[in-house]
Amino acid sequence: MSIPGGPAQPDPEGCSGTVIAKDDAKWLQWVTRQFETIAGEDREINLQEFKTALNVKESFFAERFFTLFDSDGSGTITLQELQEALTLLTHGNPMDKLKFLFQVYDIDGNGSIDADELRTVLQSCLLESTISLPDEKLDQLTLALFESADKDCSGDITFEELRDELQRFPGVMENLTISAAHWLKPPVTQRHQHRPRPLTSAYWHNHRSQLLCLATFVGLHVLLFALAASAHRALGISIMVAKGCGQCLNFDCSFIAVLMLRRCLTWLRATWLAQVLPLDQNIQFHQLMGYVVVGLSLVHTVAHVVNFALQAQSESSLFQFWELLLTTKPGIGWVGGLASPTGVALLLLLLLMSACSSSCIRRSGHFEVFYWTHLSYQPMWLLLILHGPSFWKWLLVPGILFFLEKVIGLAVSRMAALSIVEVHLLPSKVTHLIIKRPPSFNYRPGDYLYLNIPTIARYEWHPFTISSAPEQKDTIWLHIRSEGQWTNRLYESFKASDPVDCDSKRLSSSLRKKRSQRRPQVSELSPEKHQFCNIKCYIDGPYGTTTRRIFASEHAVLIGAGIGITPFASILQSIMYRFQKRKHVCPNCQQSWMEGNHDDDMKLHKVDFIWINRDQRSFEWFVSLLTKLEMDQAEEPQEDRFLELHMYMTSALGKNDMKAIGLQMALDLVAKKEKKDSITGLQARTQPGRPNWNKVFQKIAAENKGKVQIFFCGSPALAKVLKVHCEQFSFRFFQENF
Repeated sequence: MSIPGGPAQPDPEGCSGTVIAKDDAKWLQWVTRQFETIAGEDREINLQEFKTALNVKESFFAERFFTLFDSDGSGTITLQELQEALTLLTHGNPMDKLKFLFQVYDIDGNGSIDADELRTVLQSCLLESTISLPDEKLDQLTLALFESADKDCSGDITFEELRDELQRFPGVMENLTISAAHWLKPPVTQRHQHRPRPLTSAYWHNHRSQLLCLATFVGLHVLLFALAASAHRALGISIMVAKGCGQCLNFDCSFIAVLMLRRCLTWLRATWLAQVLPLDQNIQFHQLMGYVVVGLSLVHTVAHVVNFALQAQSESSLFQFWELLLTTKPGIGWVGGLASPTGVALLLLLLLMSACSSSCIRRSGHFEVFYWTHLSYQPMWLLLILHGPSFWKWLLVPGILFFLEKVIGLAVSRMAALSIVEVHLLPSKVTHLIIKRPPSFNYRPGDYLYLNIPTIARYEWHPFTISSAPEQKDTIWLHIRSEGQWTNRLYESFKASDPVDCDSKRLSSSLRKKRSQRRPQVSELSPEKHQFCNIKCYIDGPYGTTTRRIFASEHAVLIGAGIGITPFASILQSIMYRFQKRKHVCPNCQQSWMEGNHDDDMKLHKVDFIWINRDQRSFEWFVSLLTKLEMDQAEEPQEDRFLELHMYMTSALGKNDMKAIGLQMALDLVAKKEKKDSITGLQARTQPGRPNWNKVFQKIAAENKGKVQIFFCGSPALAKVLKVHCEQFSFRFFQENF
């Protein structure tokens, strides 16, 4: 592959040309099928059909491509015209592709590009990337690119000038040598990445504690089943199976509560056991035990049903089958013959709880259904005590711990009502609550709490990550995304309320506002509403998460997707406070220096923060926090900066999309001139599209800043992708439940 005006470049892989050729061939086949499907009897397609065939979103580019493909100017495209044009894009050299790009920009076809034509192209790029910039910024981008390309100051950009300008951007020139299938993309088919086999060293390295606990769990069940079954071998196979499953259920139905002892687990995270036990997977193990309980209960029930059927068929039987199964007449059980009816009730409650605990219920806006049905564990424990003669012995210790934790949590949370002093309604329906912090509420970065607001729902408690730093003594921040019934009611209640009526004492509100602006806290930019309130709420916590490991890491990579930034916002703010504490300025010469790190809890050498958002407005949630972090490091040499920010906007056209070449060049030029990104205002340049994780992790590994640990909060689908890459690079992976 060659670059116009430059020497031929070797293909280091030796096969990339073949891969591109295969992609182009598949793409041409797809386009041909699309054409034949859409074209009518005349075997021609018009502009609207062309848009549908090639999935071109922005009408400007669809019209330009259509015009260039319509070589005879008839207003329609034949299959021959389409194939000739697409063959140029697939088999043409970079110079041919560059000429096509120039023709797209040359709207009037006079052989040159003026400033107005360039502005129209960039505006269309912004629309297709869902980027909103003021007209002044669009003019600035246009002039920056135009003046840079118009070397002779003639007022027009010629083909040669565009070619020379593109050569100043190597990454852009590479796009002219890639497959044309990336320029006009068909619907993307999901490719499943190959996951390392469970027996590989990489998989064992990242899952050894989980696998050891799982092996212990399975071994314990085999032992319990064997002991109980052998003790009843004289009663037949069905009784042996029922008793074996019942003994396993005694353990499972009591130990499953231990996995949700949040205060105990938070305390264990501060001990050496956190390095041995998979405390971060407590919820996953809780879910696994739930499935095991359902499975064992079904087998246990079927075994008893078989035994009852055999008894009912016996000539000496005094009871019918339904009496054995549903009544207390046979006297089965240790309390009033209640074993059979309580068993049926337990199975029905268990099936109801498991059905309402599925992800399709919890994540489809019906969290309350999951919440209330899950409270049936209380009558289930009572029924289990009546059902099995030994269950109370298994439940004794876990039950006492569970009871004490609930009582302590209820006492602490209801000790005094707290006030929501401020509310910010942010883009994408995010509610930012600022709660008055109680003096005894001590937490660590990344912790979460349970929130109850009686005016929204009196008895409902919902978990949210604390997004403020522990060093912020007066208030607690919560950023809540509206995704369910409760969170939507929260957002709508503040959106519908009158900011003036929220606090009738206007002078006091004004005074509080002025004082809050003086405090060294980071506030969000451009909120939809800013309210001062005095709404009562209750909190329970704090509770620790996997993010407590971050400060003990050497090289931490924080990856947040969307609102998944919230635990990292607290951590980044804490880093900012600790950074300021170590920084000293000479009062005489104003020279600054950094004091040695005496914080035993913080062993970080390098932090990479990666934030992936769908749209531009989502960056407003924490952009001022990130700006402050950049300002604190501005005086440090580039090699001494331990925090590096990486922003990605997935709705923006990627650099491998021909339609985005001009926009990306203009954004780069303005960013270099102003030392900040035009989309977010940060110094870190916002990258279009999704991260190339192979390149990202290769760069991180090459820095050699210490042992790398990846911390992620976001969608489960992205977590699976990251796990695969972490195993390939031998990085430790920790996922925050989202």
